[in-house]
Amino acid sequence: MDEDEVNMLTELIKNKSKLVAMLAPSFPIVYQYPQIVTRLKQLGFSYVVEVAVGAKKTNEAVVNLLINNPTGRFITSPCASFVRYIRTKHPDLIPYLAFKADSPMIATAKIVTEKYLGYQPVFIGPCIVKKLEASEDYPELNIIVITYKELDELFSQFATPQINELSNDKFDLSEPSTRIYPFDGGLTFTSGTQTLLKDKEIRIVSNWKNIDIVLEEFKDNQSIRFIDVLFCDGGCINGPGIISPLSTEERKQRIIEFQKSPI
Repeated sequence: MDEDEVNMLTELIKNKSKLVAMLAPSFPIVYQYPQIVTRLKQLGFSYVVEVAVGAKKTNEAVVNLLINNPTGRFITSPCASFVRYIRTKHPDLIPYLAFKADSPMIATAKIVTEKYLGYQPVFIGPCIVKKLEASEDYPELNIIVITYKELDELFSQFATPQINELSNDKFDLSEPSTRIYPFDGGLTFTSGTQTLLKDKEIRIVSNWKNIDIVLEEFKDNQSIRFIDVLFCDGGCINGPGIISPLSTEERKQRIIEFQKSPI
């Protein structure tokens, strides 16, 4: 646990500071909707938005890159772990990273900072490396990052009760079209990339053990124009900030069910 960020957020909650929660799209694995919105507001958040809103902006930027660069080759970069892997292990590929497309967390933070002036953005998700993305790559956005594990500890610390009955709360900002973003291929499947490129030009990969094979293929095969990469096996649904007995397929199913739910 990153005690500094958790302690900082604890103090902000105690001081009744103005907070906005940005909930990563993997949240249905561990929390029920809309009850999680109610619990976050009871904890002290004024607004709760889903990061799927930012993912739509990511997709728009990726599509623009492909349209405006008809022969360009790109490696997507929403995954903070993968970006750091490229920087250390494959620096020759840095020029291919699609940095003009913000990650969903960063895109969401920019949206909420503009919409909710004076509010502290707090990203809640499955990834510990998002802490580095926020603090090292985008310090100007002042994002606090905590994992679901850390959120559960805050719920316990502030005695925020479980809510079993149906809640009337809803996301203050929502976007159903990108809710499957956290599993492998989520970006490709939700962005329309498949309508712009041929299947043979696209590679989808998750699990850090598989990444080098695809990167070497990208270097050797100029016909590959687009790589959609997530570092964790199966995608963010198996991030280290999640505690769940569910299998990978069961986790995917939870997210698909939420995407299909009429909210």
